Amino acid sequence: MTETVSHSPQDLSEFPMPRAARCPFDPPPALRDRQSDPALSRVRIWDGSTPWLVTRHDHVRDLLADPRVSSDVTRSGFPHVSPGSKAGSATRRSFINMDDPEHSRMRRMVTAPFAIRKMRALRPAVQRITDDLIDDLLAGPRPVDLVQAFALPVPSLVICALLGVPYADHGFFQRHTKVLVRRSSRPEDVSAASTALTDYLDALLAEKQAHPEEDLLSDIATKQVAPGHLTRLEAARMGVLLLAAGHETTANMIALGTLALLRHPEQLDALRATEDPKAVAAAVEELLRYLTIVHSGRRRVALEDITYGGVTIRAGEGIVLSGETANRDPAAFPDPDRLDLGRDARRHVAFGFGVHQCLGQPLARMELQVVYSTLYRRIPTLALATGIERLEFKHDGAIFGVYELPVTW
Repeated sequence: MTETVSHSPQDLSEFPMPRAARCPFDPPPALRDRQSDPALSRVRIWDGSTPWLVTRHDHVRDLLADPRVSSDVTRSGFPHVSPGSKAGSATRRSFINMDDPEHSRMRRMVTAPFAIRKMRALRPAVQRITDDLIDDLLAGPRPVDLVQAFALPVPSLVICALLGVPYADHGFFQRHTKVLVRRSSRPEDVSAASTALTDYLDALLAEKQAHPEEDLLSDIATKQVAPGHLTRLEAARMGVLLLAAGHETTANMIALGTLALLRHPEQLDALRATEDPKAVAAAVEELLRYLTIVHSGRRRVALEDITYGGVTIRAGEGIVLSGETANRDPAAFPDPDRLDLGRDARRHVAFGFGVHQCLGQPLARMELQVVYSTLYRRIPTLALATGIERLEFKHDGAIFGVYELPVTW
């Protein structure tokens, strides 16, 4: 038997919930408390709305794959991450926040360059980028901020090469991307950053139309920007998504993953010692599970009444699916709070699940495999150059990480 569960406003927790200072890698304690509840529950978000919170691994996977659950940010009841994300929801739409068939039509246009076989071909170039940046680290001063000197340049250089974006402009697009992913950004600042990036990609696409090269933006400009396919504005918005997501998430995984490994030296030693590509790949999956850097929940809205987890989610009600708790669910991952690079963590939902799972996951996996198998081997004495309590974590970001990571060796 199921029922609609009602909550008085006084009973509702604010979401996102704060992490414990002494356990920065773990989900917030109040969020973990919800995991033991067999039913779904409600939370209150920034605008006073009360979406349903989903915390269990099986529930998250099921609902992410349910066609009755919508990713369309323009629908009434959609639980937006922040005022900034809501203010520009209609004008900054891309396939990531659309439903099928529109979502599939647009996503197919950019799927091929991220295929696994293409990533294998790209791997030597990523290895060269990684080694060159480590050479620069070893030749430079110590301590050094690993975020600015390594974690951010690696995926930025890679996504620029893949898309055909001049890396010389990295300061521009990194600065504006930070505004887009910060929950505390004012709507007018988000709008300005989005406009700047869209205009930049639009101008670049125009250049690619006139002078195409061997890159993804040239393919989009010459093959997809046409009547019945994409307008150039739609293509520019797609380019913003690919450029921003292509560097921001992986950069945070490199830095936060390094910090987690430095705090778990026995796991770092095991990773440094292995030359087995399968062991490195398993380590990447476990770090993705353990850290789950998308920590504001994947947001959805119900298209029709859905009875699930002991409650009825009504049509038009928002849903927040917590990947952090899903990936720490003991029913899916025994002893889930332990970082174990030898575990089989492949069922994690760090990249989402269903038709909207991350398009760039083959690229992210490959980059992390190269970085994690190279950095600690080439700099075996890598160490944190400050106390972890002095680090500033990105609690206010849609993507979790550290603003700086001072290291030495």
